[in-house]
Amino acid sequence: MFLKIAYKRIRATGEEEKTYRLVESYRYMDRVRHEIILHLGKLEELETPEQKRDMAIRINTLMRQYHRKELDLFKHEDPQVEILAQKFFKEILEKQRVDTASGKSRLVIDEHSVKNKDVREVGTEWLCKQALDQLGLCSFLQHQGWEEEKIQLAYTHIISRCAYPASELRTSEWIRQNSSICEVTGYPISKVTKDKLYHITKELYNIKDALEKHLSYRTSELFDLEDEIILYDLTNTYYEGAMRSSQLAKFGRSKEKRSDAKLVVLALVVNLEGFVKYSQIFEGNMADSTSLQKLIEDLSLRTSSAQRKPTIVMDAGIATQKNLELLKSKKFEYMCVARSSLNKYTIDTDSDPVKIADKKGQPLTLQKVKVEGNTDTWLLVHSEAKAVKESGMNSRFSQRYEQGLENIRASLTKKSGVKKQEKVSERIGRLKAKYPSMNRYYDIQLAIDENGIVTELTWQQKPVEKKEGHYLLRTTLDEKQEATQWAVYNAIRNIEGSFRCLKNDLDLRPIFHKTDEASMAHLHLGILAYWTVNTLRYQLKAKGIQNEWTDIRRIMDTQKLVTTTMVDQYDQLITIRQCSEPEAKVMEIYTALNYKLQPFTRKKSVVPLSENQKIETPATRAKRSG
Repeated sequence: MFLKIAYKRIRATGEEEKTYRLVESYRYMDRVRHEIILHLGKLEELETPEQKRDMAIRINTLMRQYHRKELDLFKHEDPQVEILAQKFFKEILEKQRVDTASGKSRLVIDEHSVKNKDVREVGTEWLCKQALDQLGLCSFLQHQGWEEEKIQLAYTHIISRCAYPASELRTSEWIRQNSSICEVTGYPISKVTKDKLYHITKELYNIKDALEKHLSYRTSELFDLEDEIILYDLTNTYYEGAMRSSQLAKFGRSKEKRSDAKLVVLALVVNLEGFVKYSQIFEGNMADSTSLQKLIEDLSLRTSSAQRKPTIVMDAGIATQKNLELLKSKKFEYMCVARSSLNKYTIDTDSDPVKIADKKGQPLTLQKVKVEGNTDTWLLVHSEAKAVKESGMNSRFSQRYEQGLENIRASLTKKSGVKKQEKVSERIGRLKAKYPSMNRYYDIQLAIDENGIVTELTWQQKPVEKKEGHYLLRTTLDEKQEATQWAVYNAIRNIEGSFRCLKNDLDLRPIFHKTDEASMAHLHLGILAYWTVNTLRYQLKAKGIQNEWTDIRRIMDTQKLVTTTMVDQYDQLITIRQCSEPEAKVMEIYTALNYKLQPFTRKKSVVPLSENQKIETPATRAKRSG
């Protein structure tokens, strides 16, 4: 603020007298204008120009202290300057000119013209964008020779898969109607189509090996990961469609119990922190045990140190004797569930049973055992919770098995029932195939006459010991502590969480694509989205935030991008585009990740309204009516 001289003509004498105004300058439409804060009169109390200048400076100081809530500790050395400065400052407060004097508000806005529009989600999109930048995806794609707009489209599709996992058609509609993703990535929203999303998905799959290797190294360096233990497992997902010409889609054993649909198998290698080190896509009829050869060939290149070979943890489906011998020949350590019979071991008398609790607090008993002719370390695990579950399942299957036998026996006495030996044997065979785990517990006998007709069907349970809740762990690790061995194997649950996130949170199942190329690109896009999600969740878990991705996405979607329009007293349309302030939980997530809160602060434009654009409000109607 400063003093401005104004001259006022006195009508009676025709003379001019000098008066002073306290003025604030501001820029409007590329022109500097002055806003009068206060009329000060002639200031006859101050004799020199220096005193008047000091008074204006003193008022500025008082205003600054008022806004900063600072104490006024020092007064001006000239008492008259101090008295007038305090007087005028009090008058500014009384007349409520504080905001105007501080430059906070210069325009009068018609409150009836204020509108909010084009509200779009921004929280999840901005969170994932910063995670991809953290992974160095942009710089990697630049080194691959990708142009900027192509990189922006890749970012757009990967982030969309994280925020709104859906088909390319529905994703393109979501981008155009609901999301601010294009404002975050910079890709022109007018160019978004389902065909471009299809194309960029295939482009990303074409560089799968190099991209996967970059992300593997990047996360190991970023979070200082050692990759001493890695987890290997397979899952499958099914197709919604016949896929008659596909070389990839085959009928197999579906983990979702979809025996009517063709499958494709996805093999993943992840480390203890959940980051993917290797992925491979196989035909749907690929057995778990036949997929390890390709993994061994590439695995050393996917870990943070090619000289150090990690310990491979796998489930029983993969742990065939042939695969274990392959791992030994390549000098890999392993930990797995044994496929051998529980009857072929003896208790190690040199060790005592160890009681521990699993992650759910349920009791476990660990006991070292010996297997004749084998140098591996074996650990017998007994889980009480697993025993209760298996007992219930065996009891239920036993009832159904005996009910099936009872139906076959009842048919022998019916007039039109099945009585011939061949047909009765077929029915018993189908029952055994339906309940294969029950066969070893029953002894079934048939009484047959000279005509080959079954006259009697009897059965009885065999005295077989049921070792419910028991299984064997097998490892080459030279580990003396049973609890440590269990902790190593229990890490296999991490890969189950990875599959669950891929299938449920990132919509990897089912597959609606009609070609093998599109199907593989679809699976790879889901894995890239999983990289993004796991990068976020790994850092949040380190800060004590354990939410699933669906919860994080729901929380982040409370942050919106909004356009606010209003009309000022000069009939100018003011448009402001800005992010909403983060809620408390959103702020907690940003703080834990040390991420920026908003992609941009605000975008503002001021445009004069033409006559046909002017907004009709109660104030303008009253003004027009006189």
